[in-house]
Amino acid sequence: MMDILGKLFGSTAKVKIIRLFLLNPEQGFDAKDVAARSRIPVATVRREIAALEGAGFLKKKSFIQEIIVKKKKKEIIKKKRVQGFFFNAQFKYRDGLRDLVLDTEFVDMENLTKKFKTFGKIKLVLAAGVFTRDPESRLDLLIVGDNMKKSSIDTAIRTLEAEIGKELAYAVFDTPDFLYRANMYDKLIRDVIDYPHQKLVDIGILDQIPKTSPR
Repeated sequence: MMDILGKLFGSTAKVKIIRLFLLNPEQGFDAKDVAARSRIPVATVRREIAALEGAGFLKKKSFIQEIIVKKKKKEIIKKKRVQGFFFNAQFKYRDGLRDLVLDTEFVDMENLTKKFKTFGKIKLVLAAGVFTRDPESRLDLLIVGDNMKKSSIDTAIRTLEAEIGKELAYAVFDTPDFLYRANMYDKLIRDVIDYPHQKLVDIGILDQIPKTSPR
């Protein structure tokens, strides 16, 4: 789908930037932020942002940005005012653009599933939140397995975030820990399995836990 959208909009970079602002409508970004989040060269970001601003999709505005400065082995948070860009909520074609860019499959879920299976003995992967168009969901991905390469999972998530345009909320559990928590009605887990979600992998894990919360 990204290839098709890229052809429609002229580049996949533009699609990533549009998604980033649509999924974070109240947040401001400067060009370096956009480049880092989308993994797009800064020069390309500046060119695409200029085009989107000219079309009325973005508006320039200063905002306070927090930066982390390392000083004497300590991390200090400092604030500075920078010039950046925000999504223009008055953009005339906002709803139509959102339907086209967001109401489509963000990633190839089949390939995503295959990738996760290389990170260990994966037994359950559930997609919710941004993948099911549910902004109230506490998690976007829930991953359960054994002997997992958690650093590889983290790297894959970072790549996904760049593709989608949003920081993902995810949780990784070892199988025994997940089953214990689920059977104890852990709220984080139940908020995913008791509400609409997309099942990417399940080798019988969900059959081992109660279907509904106790009254």
